[in-house]
Amino acid sequence: MKRPEPEQLLTPAMRSVVAGMARARRPPFYSMTPHQARAAYELGSGVLELPVRALARVQDFSLQVRDGHALPARLYLPREARPFERPWPTLLYFHGGGFTIGSIATHDVLCRELSHAADCAVVSVDYRLAPEYKFPTAVHDAWDALNGLVGMAGSFGLDTSRLAVGGDSAGGTLAAVCALMARDVGLPLALQLLTYPGCAAHQDTRSHHTFGHGFVLDEPSISWFFNQYIRTPADRDDWRFAPLNAADVEGVAPAWLGLAECDPLVDEGLLYADKLRAAGVTVDLEIYRGVTHEFIKMGRSIPEAIQAQAHAALALRQAFGTDE
Repeated sequence: MKRPEPEQLLTPAMRSVVAGMARARRPPFYSMTPHQARAAYELGSGVLELPVRALARVQDFSLQVRDGHALPARLYLPREARPFERPWPTLLYFHGGGFTIGSIATHDVLCRELSHAADCAVVSVDYRLAPEYKFPTAVHDAWDALNGLVGMAGSFGLDTSRLAVGGDSAGGTLAAVCALMARDVGLPLALQLLTYPGCAAHQDTRSHHTFGHGFVLDEPSISWFFNQYIRTPADRDDWRFAPLNAADVEGVAPAWLGLAECDPLVDEGLLYADKLRAAGVTVDLEIYRGVTHEFIKMGRSIPEAIQAQAHAALALRQAFGTDE
């Protein structure tokens, strides 16, 4: 039996979105400067998102990192706290964007939805971007943000005994790395929430070849992002760039992985799930059929985005012990 062409795997809704992107003929990110790419991504980031959800509290603040820089951060609280309620379980969220684009603003709608659906606090962080800040600055910023949040949690009414890290794409990479670093220093995490994370050192899996062109995230863009971020080719083999290269993942926090079937990164996500399971880590794996990278931010058009947000929220509630 003949295998279907990769394009035939797309759902009708996803195919329509991909066709719309092609008709728009927007310049690819790799043809722009990083500043132009950031502006273009921010301009288009809300087009396919759900309407902005109102929450009880949305507050901007900053987190201090090791070199004295103040990272912008945003706190989301879904509702007013009930009398005698415990402090808020909290998700520290790192946005995607190939370590080069993306921001608190581009992921505002998603963080609002997760806060509402999981009934938890969400803190979104603007770690510093390449090429102005090369590897491993984003890793240092993410780790310092986690430690900084633990240190100031009390002032926001956050519960450090119920703390998760999460992110999408490059943000998922940072979350996975933070989970490993937290394990190493004995900082307990309830969950690592990883949405199509980058996990591998090189773009050499089957899915990179199958879905490398025409599926939202393409190979030239991936190469462009990574070339902005890394200092030398050797950085690719560092486990902080490629968590699959970590020598030992035993004892890290339980993981929820949400992967897109038609995504260059899907195979490395599966490999990381297998690596975690082989080490005895609890893994909840969801593969969303017929959709591409970035789909979780397309709730206006892609039903699977709403499903993935609901599944991620359920994983958070279960990890925090608030599922009813």
